[in-house]
Amino acid sequence: MDSPSSVPAWVRAEPARLLGFARGATHPGGGFAWLDDAGRPVLDRPVETWITCRMTHVFALASLRGADTGEQVAHGVAALTGLLRDARHGGWYASTAVADKRAYEHAFVVLAAASAAAAGADGARPLLAEALEVVERRFWEPGAGLVADVWDRGWTHLEDYRGANANMHTVEAFLAAADVTGDAVWAARALSIVERLVHGEARAHGWLLPEHYDPDWRVRLEFNRGEPAHPFRPFGATVGHLFEWARLAVHLGRALGAAAPPWLLPDAAALFETGARYGWAVDGRPGFVYTTDFVGTPVVRTRLHWVVTEAMAAAWTLHQETGDPAYLARFEEWCAHAETCFVDRELGSWHHELDPDNRPAATVWAGKPDVYHAYQATLLPGLPPAASFAGALLPRG
Repeated sequence: MDSPSSVPAWVRAEPARLLGFARGATHPGGGFAWLDDAGRPVLDRPVETWITCRMTHVFALASLRGADTGEQVAHGVAALTGLLRDARHGGWYASTAVADKRAYEHAFVVLAAASAAAAGADGARPLLAEALEVVERRFWEPGAGLVADVWDRGWTHLEDYRGANANMHTVEAFLAAADVTGDAVWAARALSIVERLVHGEARAHGWLLPEHYDPDWRVRLEFNRGEPAHPFRPFGATVGHLFEWARLAVHLGRALGAAAPPWLLPDAAALFETGARYGWAVDGRPGFVYTTDFVGTPVVRTRLHWVVTEAMAAAWTLHQETGDPAYLARFEEWCAHAETCFVDRELGSWHHELDPDNRPAATVWAGKPDVYHAYQATLLPGLPPAASFAGALLPRG
């Protein structure tokens, strides 16, 4: 499907450019390596499961679009069925150095397996079935209708923390699984999560979604106040996640079709507007802050690339869904900012972090670990409306 003429030419060309940068991530020991600023693999770092999954997902989407990335997809699937899989206790290690079993990483195993299965990779469908079974048996909490967060290696101790981030990526993974397997149970699970965290918690807190909870799913508003710039569990509301949840709510509505509850699209719009109001250019300079407190005051003013990518993706998705030109205007504005400040034409990919003056920085993220967020955001305008990226690219016959 051709991208509309309103999409900047650089956005249309960006997925292929990012793919070229990503090809350097293959780790000789298995999986995909963390990349430095120039796209060189950092081989003395552990192999991270989330990076391996995200890169496998990207290479699978590229394969579905006709790119010659089958070897990279197979390399990722091999790591997820070998190096990173716990053959003794089941599930997947967080990395080659950390044996914890985390819902965040397991969500990405599901996503990678679903996209690889859509691309026809050998072993991907059994991997997807196993990953869904592990998530269902080990992480899904039926009473809450949400996933728990972190187990030890042997599944004997569950951390007394629950988080929105792992659940958000579980929604993303379940929607891809529903598209690839045809099993509507995964869309129903995704709805359960979105209803509790978006229609419940986000709405109750003025759409500034709390990220952190105790084992009974009671909000922990003060969690990590002393570590506000944590890359995965920052204090306060995470601006980029508001946009990500907004996009996923629209995707969920597409998955559910006529059965979608009427609040999904208004909730998505409310999340979007809240992220734009409290996150964009709030300090007199273009760019999105990383986090705010629960009245919308910025806490961490660092600009992270994934936040603007998710804002672009949400704006495009809501424009696609509603036809409202205001969303298209936002998309164009944020694309221009991304091109000016984040896209690295010299070394490749995007700067992953900028300081509040939009200069390259590395306080939260060092290097350019993966291309997942930027690839998805720039691929999306060329895809038909769908519930997942894999679903949009699945051959229809």
